[in-house]
Amino acid sequence: MSTQIPKLETNRLSLRGPEPEDYPDFKATFTSYRARYMGGPLNAYEAWMLYAAEIGHWQIRGYGMWMIHDKTTDETYGMAGAWKPAAWPEAEIAWVIWPDKAGHGYALEATHAVRDYLYAQKGWDAAVSYIDPKNLDSIRLAERLGAVKDHDAATIDGNDAVYRHPAPADLKGSQLAHGIEMEISHYADPLFKPKGWAID
Repeated sequence: MSTQIPKLETNRLSLRGPEPEDYPDFKATFTSYRARYMGGPLNAYEAWMLYAAEIGHWQIRGYGMWMIHDKTTDETYGMAGAWKPAAWPEAEIAWVIWPDKAGHGYALEATHAVRDYLYAQKGWDAAVSYIDPKNLDSIRLAERLGAVKDHDAATIDGNDAVYRHPAPADLKGSQLAHGIEMEISHYADPLFKPKGWAID
């Protein structure tokens, strides 16, 4: 049975299902140092197998990872979406930005839209993100999305930290949700120059 992958749009981005032509950017990232917190760097065969799994995940679960495209140029910036391989205790919200596209708020904008879709359209009432404790950029992003470390939640293999996202009722119309929207609008402003560490 074929799954029709929905298209999501934000102010700057178009999120679409992964296609074969998107693979070179995926491979370049997952065979690079950027993938050190995601089980990598992978060799070429491992990267190909993982990308095949990204596409197949949609067919098996009915949800998966979207490819993040620029709405105007169609350039790809990374991926964001939902992920639950067989060993995962819970379905997670995940993201990855290509190394040379970090620091522009793309992951925040895409992941915020993904979470809204999963809550409103797929009926999710909870979500986590499994993050390597050394991956400070992803931890900061999870915290900006309102996720907090859940010390009692089951991990994948004991080497990851579990960040639990706010429930739909807690997020809807909240100060946090308005704050996320405001930060996204700042990144969309060409004059906005964030200071400090590079963040997605």
